[in-house]
Amino acid sequence: MKELLRSSDPTIIAFACALLQGEDIDCFQMDVNMSILEGGIGIFPRRLMVHPDNLDAATLVMRDNDIPLGL
Repeated sequence: MKELLRSSDPTIIAFACALLQGEDIDCFQMDVNMSILEGGIGIFPRRLMVHPDNLDAATLVMRDNDIPLGL
């Protein structure tokens, strides 16, 4: 798995997941439990991971929808 996106904003992560699922690109959210443990104050960002074979297509989807990747 490769990191596509890192954000402490859960709405961006949810939107990105929905966009990827719409394009049949599987994704996995990491650090969800860590962000729950910190009480939702936004200290620990969540990471959105995709298969390495889908990284280029997923990056294109994010850029087409103006989601900053920070890469």
